[in-house]
Amino acid sequence: MTRFASVLDLIGQTPIVDVSALSPHPGVSILAKLEGRNPAGSVKDRIALSMIEAAEAEGRLVPGAADQILIEPSSGNTGIALAMVCRMRGYHLKVVLPSNVSPERRQLLLAWGAEIIDSPGSEGSNGAVRLAQHLAGEHPEWVFLYQYANANNPLAHYRTTGPEILADVPEITHFVAGLGTSGTLMGVGRYLKEHKPGTQVWAIEPPSGEMVDGLRNLEDGYVPPIFTGNDGVHLLDRKVVVRAKESIEWTRRLTEVGLFTGISAGAIMAGAVKCAALIPATETATIVTIVCDDGWKYLSTGAWSDDIDDVVNRAKQIIYF
Repeated sequence: MTRFASVLDLIGQTPIVDVSALSPHPGVSILAKLEGRNPAGSVKDRIALSMIEAAEAEGRLVPGAADQILIEPSSGNTGIALAMVCRMRGYHLKVVLPSNVSPERRQLLLAWGAEIIDSPGSEGSNGAVRLAQHLAGEHPEWVFLYQYANANNPLAHYRTTGPEILADVPEITHFVAGLGTSGTLMGVGRYLKEHKPGTQVWAIEPPSGEMVDGLRNLEDGYVPPIFTGNDGVHLLDRKVVVRAKESIEWTRRLTEVGLFTGISAGAIMAGAVKCAALIPATETATIVTIVCDDGWKYLSTGAWSDDIDDVVNRAKQIIYF
């Protein structure tokens, strides 16, 4: 068995599993990359390490130096991943978090020593971004990595996630992922377009004005700078809309293939299935999608046990992703 010098060496090289049993098209394979196998439990481990290492290389951060403070807006996984890396590097992390984030998220942040600054829950993740920007402006001595505009977010996926996918699934024809910060789509998408021309890159988004865990609609008032900076409009081949109820339905459906996943993974799988259904009956295809995290951080949602309409209604008040 491989021996690792640090938990951080476990980030990446996540497994891919065939979930084609869920495909509506007999000629279309669907494969899922299990990012919940990262040490802090999500795909965001990749960007947290990438952004911090870049800041260290630039001299903005010095490992072990006293009184170094980072601030970052998050609705969960990025904050948790940053908290893990900061705890190991000796930095103090302040996470601006919507006040209605689920309890598991808060507990994990506290477990790794992060300080939580509440933003209004009614303003969602966009409100957390605004407050973090304001506080960073008031405290220029704090390091603001800002995942939504940090080039090392998509670069992490260009350097790691994309090459891993192409190495494991050289026959890939479609890459399907959620549109959140857009880092995964931009990084993996650009890598695949350069190294496997013809690969289709499809984004999953909610309807405008509707919350779907882990995803955003760009028409709702905030376009991540890394999306525009990577010419996201032209990189994406298609966007597919998934509603909140569909995300819960497919989170449950994933258990049919043995996967206990987060709710955003259900949304993305719903989109992958829609993608498969749109492939002409006479054609074959291989879709690779991302399972952003596992389901353990979502148990309080009742997503697997409660009435599905009740779960969807609660998600309007509580941020689960």
